[in-house]
Amino acid sequence: LGPSTLNKDFLKFTNKNISLLRLNMSHIDINKLKKTIVFVRKFTKVPICIDTEGAQIRTKINKSKKYKINQEFRIYKNKEKFSFYPNEVFKKIKKNDLFSLGFEGLEAKVIKIGVNDIKCRVTKEGSIENNKGVHLFNRNIKLNFLTEKDIAAISIAKKMNIKYFALSFTNSHKDIVNFNKILKNKTKIFKIETESAIKNLQKIIRNGERFLIDRGDLSKSVSIEMLPFVQRKILKTANKKNKKVYVATNFLESMIKSKEPNRGEANDIYSTLELGASGLVLAAETAIGKYPKECIAFLKKIIKTFNRFRKHRY
Repeated sequence: LGPSTLNKDFLKFTNKNISLLRLNMSHIDINKLKKTIVFVRKFTKVPICIDTEGAQIRTKINKSKKYKINQEFRIYKNKEKFSFYPNEVFKKIKKNDLFSLGFEGLEAKVIKIGVNDIKCRVTKEGSIENNKGVHLFNRNIKLNFLTEKDIAAISIAKKMNIKYFALSFTNSHKDIVNFNKILKNKTKIFKIETESAIKNLQKIIRNGERFLIDRGDLSKSVSIEMLPFVQRKILKTANKKNKKVYVATNFLESMIKSKEPNRGEANDIYSTLELGASGLVLAAETAIGKYPKECIAFLKKIIKTFNRFRKHRY
């Protein structure tokens, strides 16, 4: 759910068309969470899932800006023009670190560490936007598996009897064990979206029951040409153990602005179902897209077609 769908009309539509409604804590003000849950429940009986921020670095910037190769910019320790979130990240950045920022192509290298700022040089041109993921190429930075905001959100959600929770950036089976301790008797979905998760895949699948492949962030952790292989590896591993796997990101990207999907998207959705996905998840399409209802209607058509022909011999 997002600006395009947090309205009476869409929420009433969900009652007969959707299995689960996701509230992404990366994009929701903690002070507005309770009010948002109350509003959603007013118009739909579909269960709500609280999707945590998890162990990810994000940008915090007042105004988007485009940079060219060799331009320099600074990341500040405190919230000024540009900083990283969560705040603990600042002291963990090292000289010569290489990273990408968001999905607008921007890549940069750390050239100097100061007391209150970090100086970077652009290695690939692109744009910095607010609240976008930051991915390091050269190493991993250890972060807490939940942010302070996540802990506050879980506390609110428990009091409001929310039954579904998703852990973003699950990196190891230990994250699953710890999340289970916090959320006993709740339904948990563990999101696979990092290289660490792929390396620890067997233990992760063994320790959880429901998983989500987030192809957006995963494509920043493993090369994009490897993504089809990795998606198949995850689904095959989980299916062997009768675990549920949902798949997200870019299913109907063209429908953010267009009323009709393209042929590649139709084939991607059908192939994902053939590979054994338990469910399909929309993100930007329904959060900020112009045609959220049309996206859902098309998914339903593809699922219906798949179920009709799944045993058909080509």
